[in-house]
Amino acid sequence: QVQLVESGGGSVQPGGSLKLSCVFSGRDFDMYAMGWFRQTPGNAREFVAHIMWVGDNTYYADSVKGRFTVSRANAKNTVYLQMDSLNPVDTADYYCAAIDSPGYEFYSNGHYQVPNKYDYWGLGTRVTVSS
Repeated sequence: QVQLVESGGGSVQPGGSLKLSCVFSGRDFDMYAMGWFRQTPGNAREFVAHIMWVGDNTYYADSVKGRFTVSRANAKNTVYLQMDSLNPVDTADYYCAAIDSPGYEFYSNGHYQVPNKYDYWGLGTRVTVSS
C-alpha cells in the first residue's frame, strides 16, 4: 500500500519561501506521477502543481506559476514543492497525491488538475503566510 508523508510546512512572512517534501513508500515511486494540491476551510481542494512520471514535465496552476517549482528525486522517493514569493492567499493545507502511470488522456483531458483522479493522498502539511 502506498503511503505519502508531507513535511516542511510552517509559518512565513509575505515574500518568504518554504520547501515542502513528500516521501513516497510502498510501491515503485518511478512509476507514479505526483501532484500537489491545497485546501482552505470550507473550500474545495485546489490544484497547485504536477510532475510526470516520465520525462519530469511539470504543470502549474496559473496562481502559482513563476513562484512555485515542483521537482522529484527518484533516488529518495521524494517529491518537492519549492514555494517562493509567498503571499497570504497561499495560506492553506498542502497535500501531495500520487497516480500510477497515467496515460496520454490524463494530460490531454486536464485530469492532472482533478483531485479524484489520483490514487493516493498524504495527510497534508499546513502553510501559513502572515505578517
